[in-house]
Amino acid sequence: MHYVLFKNDLTTWAIALTIACAVFLLLYMVRKVAVCRLQRYAQTTTTYIDDAAVKVLSATHPLFMLAMGALAGAQWLELSEPATLRLTRLALGAALLQVARWGDVGVREWLEHYRRQRIAEDIASTTSTAVLGFLLRVALWVVILLMILDNFGVNITTLVASLGIGGIAVALALQNILGDLLSSLSIVLDKPFVVGDFIIIDDIAGTVEHIGLKTTRIRSLSGEQIVFSNSDMLKSRIRNLKRMETRRIVFPISVTYKTSKENVRMIPRILQQAVEAQPLAQFDRAHLKACGPSALEYETVYIVQSSDYRAYMDIQQNINVTLFERFGELGIKFAHPTQTLQLTRHAEA
Repeated sequence: MHYVLFKNDLTTWAIALTIACAVFLLLYMVRKVAVCRLQRYAQTTTTYIDDAAVKVLSATHPLFMLAMGALAGAQWLELSEPATLRLTRLALGAALLQVARWGDVGVREWLEHYRRQRIAEDIASTTSTAVLGFLLRVALWVVILLMILDNFGVNITTLVASLGIGGIAVALALQNILGDLLSSLSIVLDKPFVVGDFIIIDDIAGTVEHIGLKTTRIRSLSGEQIVFSNSDMLKSRIRNLKRMETRRIVFPISVTYKTSKENVRMIPRILQQAVEAQPLAQFDRAHLKACGPSALEYETVYIVQSSDYRAYMDIQQNINVTLFERFGELGIKFAHPTQTLQLTRHAEA
């Protein structure tokens, strides 16, 4: 027992080993009990936070607990300053790796919860958020690894500068791809449109079918699929008709100049009655707009209290039928482009 190994006798080594084992077993039991109790509690709640906490605690690695036990046992030993420094750095490195593992599991659990919540209404967002999660996890591991290297005495200033220059070079080489990727994340987070929305971009109209990492695909009214890069889409003016709550409708009609004065004054009232007879239509105005080259021109404005295009067309059809019937009863004739040529014969001298 008086045999000395690295300045410590066997009794001291035995005590240090006992402390290390005790700390390891204590941490192991604490993790096991905490996970079991938290798991039972999570079964009684509907939130995902406690479920994620169970997964995070379960990710505590035995090597981390072993490193903590070794550090605790080493406090009983008489070690040289370099040995103590190396052991401390190893323990801190293990702790940093464990923190990275907890963060990695936490990010994955959050993304999985987000996918379950969004997959029913926005399938495309799950793809882009997977990329966002990947970038977050990469950033987390890079930061932790840099901290570990700094902990072991590596000068990371030059390394970070090199990574920065290399990152700039890669970004310049892949700027189009990275631009589309960031645009994809912008579409997912800002949500100017989602899958299923009917949008108009410049002179192209269609339904969004897919939002990918680089491109967005739209099914046009004529049936073909149109593919846009995400960057080009965000640079354009996007009109999202799916989110339209009401429609403002302006429609003109023209009647002939042979219409009587009484009917000319009555037509705005007829137009108003035709609009007000429709349940989803809110009348705004009806006026004799202008005396055109070949007809009297009226303009009517009303608001459709629905975004459904079919509802608008049904209302407009009912209004047109009503006007056709009422004008027929009053003898009012719709105008069409005509020209009148008048010939004058001069008397012979």
